[in-house]
Amino acid sequence: MKIIIALLLTLSVCFSGNSQILKKQIPENLVVLTFDDATASQYSIVAPLLKQFGFGATFFVCEFPTKSADRSAYMNWQQIKELDKMGFEVANHTRSHAAVSKVPKAQFIDELNYIERKCDSMGIEKPSTFAYPGYNLSLPVMETLLEKGYKFARAGGSRAYDPMNDYPLLVPSWAMNATNKEQIMAAFNEARNGRIVVLTIHGVPDVEHPWVNTPPELFKEYLQYLAEHHFKVISLRDLNNYINVDEAIRTIVPDLNKSLKN
Repeated sequence: MKIIIALLLTLSVCFSGNSQILKKQIPENLVVLTFDDATASQYSIVAPLLKQFGFGATFFVCEFPTKSADRSAYMNWQQIKELDKMGFEVANHTRSHAAVSKVPKAQFIDELNYIERKCDSMGIEKPSTFAYPGYNLSLPVMETLLEKGYKFARAGGSRAYDPMNDYPLLVPSWAMNATNKEQIMAAFNEARNGRIVVLTIHGVPDVEHPWVNTPPELFKEYLQYLAEHHFKVISLRDLNNYINVDEAIRTIVPDLNKSLKN
């Protein structure tokens, strides 16, 4: 198993091997925007704003469980298809927002396959990136993602992504909400010296889950800042342009402890 082998590797990797992780230099001010749970506002508010600013993004979609029969708080698959047609990445967040470390492997695979099949039926590119629902992760889960061919997986950790030292299936991120503007603004300053800032964002606004709500006015303020300060804003999938994922997986030891800190 690739992860078990990786865990047995020495932590000191020779420079010649480590240098091959990068296909090209990571530019300064590189930011990845990711959106979770397929909330309706991501289609009606977020996508038009991103297009206005010329920014890329990843939308991690699921069919979020709700007690109500009214699904209007979430996107339907035709709207998700429209995001794909706009050029955004549509990626896998499991079918039911499952706590993936707590379900059997077969169930996890079913959760992944459901989103993959839905994408295929809609003519959307097969997902190659994943986001852990609730930042719930484990080594067996990562092993399954490797077996399924996933290239990157986004976790938590509230720190910048260092491609030379962070395992590609443990990409750290900051979670945005209505109350942590100071933290997010400080995070943008971390996009330098080869490090990449990745953000986890939910609804803009998020009616169903107010604790992860981002007000549209605040979100637009962030986009304006990124534009005015010449940030390059891309999807998680776009990191393939900079990072040799196979080499990173071969040489970097996954460290769950760093990704569990939020």
